[in-house]
Amino acid sequence: MLTCKEQVARSSDYLDGQLTFRERLLVRHHLMFCPNCRRFIRQMRLMQATLKILPDEPVGDVDALAQQLAAERLKDQKGGE
Repeated sequence: MLTCKEQVARSSDYLDGQLTFRERLLVRHHLMFCPNCRRFIRQMRLMQATLKILPDEPVGDVDALAQQLAAERLKDQKGGE
Protein backbone atom coordinates (compact mmCIF):
# COMPACT_ATOMS: atom_id res chain seq x y z
CA MET A 1 0.00 0.00 0.00
CA LEU A 2 1.15 3.53 -0.70
CA THR A 3 2.12 5.88 2.08
CA CYS A 4 0.39 9.26 2.32
CA LYS A 5 3.56 10.92 1.08
CA GLU A 6 3.65 8.66 -2.01
CA GLN A 7 -0.06 9.30 -2.56
CA VAL A 8 0.39 13.08 -2.51
CA ALA A 9 3.30 12.80 -4.95
CA ARG A 10 1.03 10.96 -7.41
CA SER A 11 -2.07 13.10 -6.89
CA SER A 12 -1.65 15.44 -9.86
CA ASP A 13 -0.89 12.59 -12.24
CA TYR A 14 -3.86 10.66 -10.85
CA LEU A 15 -6.26 13.55 -11.41
CA ASP A 16 -4.85 14.17 -14.89
CA GLY A 17 -5.26 10.50 -15.84
CA GLN A 18 -1.54 9.99 -16.39
CA LEU A 19 -0.95 6.94 -14.19
CA THR A 20 -0.62 3.37 -15.37
CA PHE A 21 -3.38 0.92 -14.54
CA ARG A 22 -1.31 -0.54 -11.67
CA GLU A 23 -0.54 2.92 -10.25
CA ARG A 24 -4.24 3.90 -10.39
CA LEU A 25 -5.12 0.73 -8.46
CA LEU A 26 -2.52 1.56 -5.81
CA VAL A 27 -3.89 5.10 -5.48
CA ARG A 28 -7.50 3.94 -5.27
CA HIS A 29 -6.59 1.29 -2.71
CA HIS A 30 -4.91 3.92 -0.55
CA LEU A 31 -7.88 6.29 -0.91
CA MET A 32 -10.26 3.56 0.28
CA PHE A 33 -8.50 3.45 3.65
CA CYS A 34 -7.22 7.01 4.14
CA PRO A 35 -9.80 9.73 4.83
CA ASN A 36 -7.10 12.43 4.92
CA CYS A 37 -5.93 11.64 1.40
CA ARG A 38 -9.54 11.45 0.17
CA ARG A 39 -10.05 14.94 1.56
CA PHE A 40 -6.84 16.10 -0.14
CA ILE A 41 -7.99 14.72 -3.52
CA ARG A 42 -11.41 16.40 -3.10
CA GLN A 43 -9.65 19.70 -2.40
CA MET A 44 -7.45 19.28 -5.46
CA ARG A 45 -10.50 18.55 -7.63
CA LEU A 46 -12.21 21.66 -6.29
CA MET A 47 -9.11 23.71 -7.04
CA GLN A 48 -8.96 22.34 -10.60
CA ALA A 49 -12.64 23.13 -11.14
CA THR A 50 -12.16 26.65 -9.75
CA LEU A 51 -9.19 27.31 -12.00
CA LYS A 52 -11.14 26.12 -15.06
CA ILE A 53 -13.91 28.66 -14.55
CA LEU A 54 -11.63 31.60 -13.86
CA PRO A 55 -11.61 34.07 -16.76
CA ASP A 56 -8.48 34.43 -18.87
CA GLU A 57 -8.56 38.22 -18.66
CA PRO A 58 -8.39 40.25 -15.44
CA VAL A 59 -11.80 40.93 -13.99
CA GLY A 60 -12.87 44.43 -13.03
CA ASP A 61 -15.76 43.31 -10.79
CA VAL A 62 -14.14 41.05 -8.21
CA ASP A 63 -17.35 40.79 -6.17
CA ALA A 64 -19.23 39.35 -9.15
CA LEU A 65 -16.46 36.81 -9.71
CA ALA A 66 -16.54 35.81 -6.03
CA GLN A 67 -20.32 35.29 -6.23
CA GLN A 68 -19.93 33.21 -9.40
CA LEU A 69 -17.28 31.00 -7.78
CA ALA A 70 -19.42 30.56 -4.65
CA ALA A 71 -22.43 29.57 -6.79
CA GLU A 72 -20.32 27.04 -8.72
CA ARG A 73 -19.03 25.55 -5.48
CA LEU A 74 -22.55 25.18 -4.09
CA LYS A 75 -23.68 23.57 -7.32
CA ASP A 76 -20.76 21.10 -7.17
CA GLN A 77 -21.44 20.30 -3.52
CA LYS A 78 -25.12 19.62 -4.18
CA GLY A 79 -24.22 17.44 -7.17
CA GLY A 80 -21.84 15.35 -5.05
CA GLU A 81 -24.33 14.57 -2.29
